Amino acid sequence: MSTNALEGDGAAGDLAGGQPVNRERRYFLIGATAAIGAVGAIAAAVPFVQSWLPSAKARAAGAPVRIDISKLRPGEMLGPIPAWRGKPVFVVRRGEETVMRLEENSPDLADPTSDNLGMQPEYARNAWRSRKPEIGIYLGLCTHLGCSPKYYGSVRPEPFDENWQGGFFCPCHGSRFDLAGRVVKAVPAPDNLEVPPHRFISASVVIIGEDEETA
Repeated sequence: MSTNALEGDGAAGDLAGGQPVNRERRYFLIGATAAIGAVGAIAAAVPFVQSWLPSAKARAAGAPVRIDISKLRPGEMLGPIPAWRGKPVFVVRRGEETVMRLEENSPDLADPTSDNLGMQPEYARNAWRSRKPEIGIYLGLCTHLGCSPKYYGSVRPEPFDENWQGGFFCPCHGSRFDLAGRVVKAVPAPDNLEVPPHRFISASVVIIGEDEETA
């Protein structure tokens, strides 16, 4: 076979329908097709990856809540009532007399020493059930059926208790709690109000849903 014949075969390989082939255009099309395929694979994988990540709503549901209590005065409960994990949080400021009264052993309380360990962190197992004697923080849900008790902070006779010493009353079924969230005997509620994890970052700001031990 002659050299000219070999050269002729090579020339024919560069022809398509009698027209010369643009090699740069061919390489571009091949590269573009590969790139589109890679993008498609990534796009298909994104929903799968996202399915492993919590949604913004789910992250927010358990996120700690920062509360300013600088304007809260003795005898008051913070309003508007904040929420954590979709539950109302009762924040009350107690005066010196109230703190002293809570330290006294009351025979009317079902669990005065917070023996049910699941209802408060260890640092809240005291007469005030809180980090600071003057500040009480409780989930505002009755431990009977989850109703929201009402705050009656004053020491005075009430229709539901002639010897009322201040605290929370659930009008749904008559459960009563003192100003430390401790349940009174012989009411439908079986436990004290729950104390959420909390920590103070200053004298006037508290974070609900976060402990100093885990922050």
